[in-house]
Amino acid sequence: MTATTIRPGWSHPVRAAVPPFTEAGLRRVLEKVQRWAPYVDGLLLDDVAAVLDDYTPTEHEVDEHAQRLRGHLMRLVHLAVVSKVAEQDGQVADLIERGRTIGTEEVPTDHRRAVGHLRRMAWTLHELLERLVAHQCLTEAP
Repeated sequence: MTATTIRPGWSHPVRAAVPPFTEAGLRRVLEKVQRWAPYVDGLLLDDVAAVLDDYTPTEHEVDEHAQRLRGHLMRLVHLAVVSKVAEQDGQVADLIERGRTIGTEEVPTDHRRAVGHLRRMAWTLHELLERLVAHQCLTEAP
């Protein structure tokens, strides 16, 4: 913001601020952001399947799976919040809360409990994904 009056003791000129975009440029950027359609990449589905499959992750794989699932979960939670689907669907609001809670919890050190934690995270992720697809917030296929 530029000063229109000179303050006592200040004799230096202040140049006017120059915004980075014109009004038309800002409108173009806004339209592009609004048209952006996120998609579900194959990695999300693969990571969910790897944890919910009959195979039990080893102790060495638990942390890697937890990190990947946490990333997917936070991305979908953010998408659900931004798209305001939770305001229309109470189940999505519950899944957002569950996702935030389980996403911030530490992975248990006991292997059996750690696998249970991973599976709860994967089920929450899967359910949230299904609700967002039902609300057409994203597509089901990559």
